[in-house]
Amino acid sequence: MSIFEKAFEKAGKRSAEEQGDQLFDPADDLVNIPESLGDDDVESVLAEEADSGAWSESEPQPTSVGKQVTLDLSKLQEAGLVDPLSNKTNRTTEEFRRIKRPLLMHVRGEGATVVDNANMIMVTSALPGEGKTFTSINLAMSIAMEMDKTVLLIDADVAKPDVTNRLGVEAEKGLIDVLIDDGLTLPEVLLRTNIPKLTLLPSGSRHERSTELLASNRMRELTLELSNRYPDRVIIIDSPPLLLTSEARVLAGLVGQVVLVMEESKTPQHAVKEAVEMLDENEIVGIVMNKGARRKEGDGYGGYGYYPYGR
Repeated sequence: MSIFEKAFEKAGKRSAEEQGDQLFDPADDLVNIPESLGDDDVESVLAEEADSGAWSESEPQPTSVGKQVTLDLSKLQEAGLVDPLSNKTNRTTEEFRRIKRPLLMHVRGEGATVVDNANMIMVTSALPGEGKTFTSINLAMSIAMEMDKTVLLIDADVAKPDVTNRLGVEAEKGLIDVLIDDGLTLPEVLLRTNIPKLTLLPSGSRHERSTELLASNRMRELTLELSNRYPDRVIIIDSPPLLLTSEARVLAGLVGQVVLVMEESKTPQHAVKEAVEMLDENEIVGIVMNKGARRKEGDGYGGYGYYPYGR
């Protein structure tokens, strides 16, 4: 039984009337219910889906999971982050449009190299302080602007988690809690946001054996479930720096694409080379140049640029 199926089983078969106006997590929905429907309409939709055979009698019906959080988009803009709901454009928005394009091309299997789990993208750096978390968030925000993609942003920097803090939200539990507690399911700790196509997975509690937890069969099962369950979903994983922790190397073995963030004129060349050598040669690796000068070539201009790394 998969992690998601366990979530449904634990929740039980409650009727739409018992659920009130709480709907199933949009990141894990089995039926598409317009937000404008009232409680009676929702109940009718659920009944129609059940009658049509969308759920078998043996399958528990969806129930409310996760927590709704509201991101202060004006503050995020002030912090230099991409706002997926804004009609205005700026340099950062355009830069990340360019950065995401080759990544999404590989997700669709249109690149020269085809890899498994291409929709799972790890964002890391060789050393701390190079802008990997800022890049992770902006990349997720930019992908949330796509017409046919949803995005799950995972804070897997379990030693120094910063994603939820930068986004101004709080979470008591997350990824590590799911890995250590068999009674806790992934949908229960997901954070639904006011950006319709963006869902967050916090890092959760700190644990002295976080490397072993991330290397566990349960973690592999979880990532496979995330990667394969929804064809329109892209998973962005904010990872610890490669040269400082063993967790990053473990996470790299679970993904199909790696984005290595480096700060121009600051990150030593030997550190980048050593970091890349830690990655699997079958993975697609690209370098995001942070705080770079304007370029005439490549996909970068202004402060950011994406450059495929050939090995």
